[in-house]
Amino acid sequence: MGKGYEANQARLGVLQSFGKDLARRAKSTCELSQAKGVSLRIYEVPPVSVKPDFDRCLLLSEELIDQLEKPSKLNADDWRHLAELIWSDQPMVQVVTIRLLEYFSKQHDWCREILEDAYVDEELLKMAREASLV
Repeated sequence: MGKGYEANQARLGVLQSFGKDLARRAKSTCELSQAKGVSLRIYEVPPVSVKPDFDRCLLLSEELIDQLEKPSKLNADDWRHLAELIWSDQPMVQVVTIRLLEYFSKQHDWCREILEDAYVDEELLKMAREASLV
């Protein structure tokens, strides 16, 4: 096997080692949609570093990860709960929430209003703007 394959397998192993702690933190629910009883996967919030970082990982439903990877599948009306998520105590939940709100704000006033009304730490805002959904 090639070095790239071995490095990727080692990286996946490290990510999988985060699984139990992420499940405990998320109470086995999707950290963005709050869905229970769905298949969950570890999602690394972009930009992804060379070495996996627990603090940049979320436990999300497979359906949601698919939507985040293909934003054209996102429906803003399914995301009204972003007004609550913006106040999450998990920084990466806030980062992805900001990205979603900024993505939707181009066409939806309610998203702009949430962003305007929320107090967001400058460091989190900077992290949110390091990458976007599109």
